[in-house]
Amino acid sequence: MFALLLIGAGCKKYLDINKNPSVPQKVNAEILLPPIIYQMANGTSQDYRLLWKLTQNMVGVSTDASSINWEKHGYVSASDAGGVIWRMVYVDLGLNLENMLQDAIENKKYEYVGIGYAIKAWAYQMATDLYGPIILDKAFDETLLRFPYQDQPDVYAKVREWSQLSIKYLNMTSPVSVDGFLKGSSGDFIYKGDKAKWKKFVYALLALQYSHLRNKPEFATQYADSVIKYTDMSFVSESESALVQSTNISSTDGAVLGPGNLLLRPTSTTTYYGRPTTTIINYLTGGVRGLPLAPSVVVPPVTNPVTPASPVDPRLSRMIPPSTTASTLGQFIGVTPASAAAPTGLMHVYGPALATIPNYMGYYLFTDGARYPIMTYSQLQFAKAEALLVKGLTGPAYIAYINGIKGHMDFVNLYGRTSISATLPPAITVAERDAYLASSEVAPNASALTITDIMGQKYIAQWGWAGLEQWCDLRKYHYDAAIFKQYTQLTAGQLYRGKYAYRFRPRYNSEYVWNQDELAKWGALNSDYMTYETWFSQP
Repeated sequence: MFALLLIGAGCKKYLDINKNPSVPQKVNAEILLPPIIYQMANGTSQDYRLLWKLTQNMVGVSTDASSINWEKHGYVSASDAGGVIWRMVYVDLGLNLENMLQDAIENKKYEYVGIGYAIKAWAYQMATDLYGPIILDKAFDETLLRFPYQDQPDVYAKVREWSQLSIKYLNMTSPVSVDGFLKGSSGDFIYKGDKAKWKKFVYALLALQYSHLRNKPEFATQYADSVIKYTDMSFVSESESALVQSTNISSTDGAVLGPGNLLLRPTSTTTYYGRPTTTIINYLTGGVRGLPLAPSVVVPPVTNPVTPASPVDPRLSRMIPPSTTASTLGQFIGVTPASAAAPTGLMHVYGPALATIPNYMGYYLFTDGARYPIMTYSQLQFAKAEALLVKGLTGPAYIAYINGIKGHMDFVNLYGRTSISATLPPAITVAERDAYLASSEVAPNASALTITDIMGQKYIAQWGWAGLEQWCDLRKYHYDAAIFKQYTQLTAGQLYRGKYAYRFRPRYNSEYVWNQDELAKWGALNSDYMTYETWFSQP
């Protein structure tokens, strides 16, 4: 795993130079936290570009293997694509996070310890949910050249252990205040050191972890209760959602999904990414409970007002850019997943004409000023609604379901509208929201509520950011067309290895180059390894 960095005794001698006081090895936690939080957004956002292809959030219009293989639930061999979260956990966070924890524990900076364990728990949860077996206990053992994997039950348990450590330290007060550092411009970019909100972050993580275990026999009697309990201990509104804030003062410090971000801009201009699919268009135009208005296009709400009789979702025009092409002007157009076909007037999520970078308007979360979501209130409300429905508690499930829809509309207004442009559509009004809630797209009462209602709305709420959590939802229901009504079902002939994917392959440039003996133990050298079902989604 770290063969390039830790090559036996020679590397150990190199590291020994850091014991020289002229070249100190230890770095203060205050310095380490800001880049660690940045990497939470940077690492996930890069792999999400590929995950969105599998979840059918966004796809490309290219038949190149680097684009279309992923849409067909495959991969590109000898490539690090899909391995950025692996790198995030073991390198970008990696020893920086370990050193932050060490410094914070030794110097009684308890807020930093609590935040550090919260981030560590979150990172390893992300890694195991993406890759399945991962390096856990031996990740930073300098005596090893090759690293053993541990499977999801071990990782899930360790995430819970680190979560409890986080809560323990967040309940403590440092003898010397560190508030000034955490609240400063180069401090905590998520909660400014608010310990109560970081505890809610941990509870949110635990709620989502337990929600993944839907297929376990203990879910209805045990795990569903944990989902409900931890959701209730977590965010009380979208104002408490975990979001990474960029200063947005230059092109190197813009939002990671924004058009001005120098790192992602080269990929945003290709034909590989960023085109909305028919899946999301259909969900936003009548496809949650009924039939979409059209397979790929619909006139905007400005000419088709949202009323109780109309299924057009007011979020459509706030999340998806309408066509600027004369023949399809004002229409919302999606790509059929895995087709690489570009309908006339198809837009990029950044808005008009790619040639105008960096003058994009950008839509929804794809603006230079938008915050980057890690976990949100609405997402958790849908997880709670699912757990309650499984337990047969339809009344409370319906309340959580409605809270999730309202919460996501708040989210759209709060976090999807900051832009370099003043020409974004207006905020969703209370009248629009209530009209949608009264429409045929929303279950009218508790007795009518189904899991399809909940997961359809959760899909909308997670579109464009929660790539991995959305993939967890699809996998735990095994891509069921009855639950994900608008997910385009692919035939065995369309799929890369004849089956849907259930895991990503570990990072090529560390594991497939340096750690093949361990990969062989798990079948990861097989070409169909991506289709092996992960533990969390199995009975």
